[in-house]
Amino acid sequence: MQTNEIKVALVTGANTGVGFQIAKALAENGYHVFVGSRDLEKGKDAANQIEGEAHAIQLDITDNNSIRNAVSKIENEFGYLTLLVNNAAISNAGIPGRTMWEILSAQKASVTSIAEMRQVWETNVFGTLAITQALLPFLRNAKQSRIVTVSSSLGSLTLNADPDNSFRSGFDAVYGASKTALNGVFLSLANELENTNVKVHLVSPGFTATALNNFEGTDTVEEGSLEPIRVALAEDIPNGSFTGPATYRTEQGDQVPW
Repeated sequence: MQTNEIKVALVTGANTGVGFQIAKALAENGYHVFVGSRDLEKGKDAANQIEGEAHAIQLDITDNNSIRNAVSKIENEFGYLTLLVNNAAISNAGIPGRTMWEILSAQKASVTSIAEMRQVWETNVFGTLAITQALLPFLRNAKQSRIVTVSSSLGSLTLNADPDNSFRSGFDAVYGASKTALNGVFLSLANELENTNVKVHLVSPGFTATALNNFEGTDTVEEGSLEPIRVALAEDIPNGSFTGPATYRTEQGDQVPW
């Protein structure tokens, strides 16, 4: 186990959007950041825009060989990981060029393509858990470490069961439900790791304008990155948290309801 360690982070899907903003903030705060990107050249372009120790790493979380190569790089360079930020996600796998609401309409449970549903869940749920499992031994090797998974309040069953929630019409069987499943998987992991050196957090950026929603969100990427950055940098948040922007919180505080 490392005792006097450099803080080392891997951010998946970090070449653009919220992931890029998180990677940038971590580097500015003294982390050595691996900028994960399916396209290595895009990752290099992103890393070159970040001041500090930011280095591109090719990573497709749905590709076992890509995961193994990324893990080997971290093992050879450091042998431990302080922070894993699971940001990589997709919202659909259908016809390009559609509006957000056209995508949501096509992803209703009664009509959605099962093949598309499988493809989205392969990234958002199974791929996210695969990279987490692969890196968990290195997270255990750090003195204290954290897993921060970018989820969505769109995956909250409590919020989407509330008739007064104006966003509940966007809870679809493909993307929205994949975030529900993601929440369940990582709550399970938080419970499993609660007496270890690894803490687990989930965080919602809110309705942020990114490629996930065809840039039709109401918040800028800078606004939507505020809470994920806060959680990524904080080291004193209790294990098993699920937080989001103030507008998504309840009377219980900053926790987003499951």
